[in-house]
Amino acid sequence: MRIDVFDFGVGNLHSLSKALSRHSADVRIVRDADTLDDADAIVLPGVGAFGAAADALSPQRERIRAALEAGVPCLGICLGMQLLFDRSEEGRGIGLGVVPGSVRRLHASRRPQMGWNAVETAPDPLFNGVDALIAYYANSFVAEPLRDRDVIAWSEYDGDRFPAAIRHGSTWGVQFHPEKSGKPGLRIVDNFLEQVR
Repeated sequence: MRIDVFDFGVGNLHSLSKALSRHSADVRIVRDADTLDDADAIVLPGVGAFGAAADALSPQRERIRAALEAGVPCLGICLGMQLLFDRSEEGRGIGLGVVPGSVRRLHASRRPQMGWNAVETAPDPLFNGVDALIAYYANSFVAEPLRDRDVIAWSEYDGDRFPAAIRHGSTWGVQFHPEKSGKPGLRIVDNFLEQVR
C-alpha cells in the first residue's frame, strides 16, 4: 500500500510518517501530484499556516482535487483538514474546496488551543475500536462545514464547540493530531489504512 504525504515545506513529518508506516505501508513524502497515479491514498499533514500551505499546494490543486473526487482516500490532519475547505480567515489562498465551507478563528479568549481535549465521535469506520477519545490539539483555527452531515466528531474549547473530524466520501479530516494522541490516535491512523485497503 502506497501512501503519499504532501510536504508543504513546513514542519516535521517524522512522527506522521512513522505512524503511517507501522503496518508495512510504503510512505512517500512528496511535493508533486505527478505521483498520484500510483498512490493508494493521500495524507495532508497538519503543520503550518493556511496561506503558505495553500500557495505550496496551488500548482497541484486541481490534480489533487480530481483524485479525491474520483475516490482516492485522503486523511487531512489539522491544517491538512482545513485545506480540504474553500478558504480560511487565517490568510490568503484557496483550499481544495472538496468539502463545502470555510475555516474560522477559534472563538476563545486563549489561543492557540495547545494540549489534550475530549472528542465526541459519531459512528464512522475511522473511530472503530476507539472509546472515550482524548486527542492532542495545536490550533487557533477550525473548519466550519456548510453541511452538518459532513461532521463526524465534535470538540469544545473555551466555550467554542467545533468540528473535530469530518468525512466527505473517502476523504476524512481531523482537527487534532492522531499521530501525537497515543494509542487511540494510532488506532485512528490504522483505521484509515484499513479503509484504504
